[in-house]
Amino acid sequence: MLHNVEDLKALHIEVGYDETTTFGNYTITVQNDPDGESPREWDNLGTMVYWHRNYNLGDVDGSKEYSDPDMFWYDLAGIEDTDSDLSKAMELANKRNVILPLYLFDHSGITMSTSSFSCQWDSGQVGWIYVSYERIREEYSCKRVSAKMRKRIATYLENEVKTFDQFITNDIYGFNIERNDEDGEEVHIDSCWGFYGYDDPYMTEEVIKGAIQYDIENTPAQAELF
Repeated sequence: MLHNVEDLKALHIEVGYDETTTFGNYTITVQNDPDGESPREWDNLGTMVYWHRNYNLGDVDGSKEYSDPDMFWYDLAGIEDTDSDLSKAMELANKRNVILPLYLFDHSGITMSTSSFSCQWDSGQVGWIYVSYERIREEYSCKRVSAKMRKRIATYLENEVKTFDQFITNDIYGFNIERNDEDGEEVHIDSCWGFYGYDDPYMTEEVIKGAIQYDIENTPAQAELF
């Protein structure tokens, strides 16, 4: 059955550990990518500090960096006198940084979030992700960090943790596109790996459909079919 280009736009491409979708004489295979790179190797805005004896959960192992978790707050507040009031250190740290908690759910696999999980038996807080106002001003060329900017940065940090969660849960995918010619020969059209999140439309709507669209428009025999 032949399809037109409008059908391509409406095509639903299955995403999973090994899913196949056909479109005319094109076969699209989407598979899990077991070799995805840790997003903490990228140029991130935030720093993830964690405390866990079994897992690497970010950028800084708090147990090695700080003698006590409370020292994290004194460090971010810039207070050298660690005998001073902890609550004041926390207050000052939050005035100088955007800080979000890190929670871990550990049961038949691990998953992370900046929000707590409903099951308290297998979950708990394991650290924080933060970025200093100084870094924000440098990155965004702003003189002050407004409430609106704080909210924007908090969302950015949440997304960094979401991407890291996709890495530790192996929610990473890649695709392969083949075209079956009239003589029965399979022609490789395109493939790419390292897409994070099964619900991200960029891979399916932009990259995969874009590759097929390009092949249709630049292969005379295909253009005649469509």
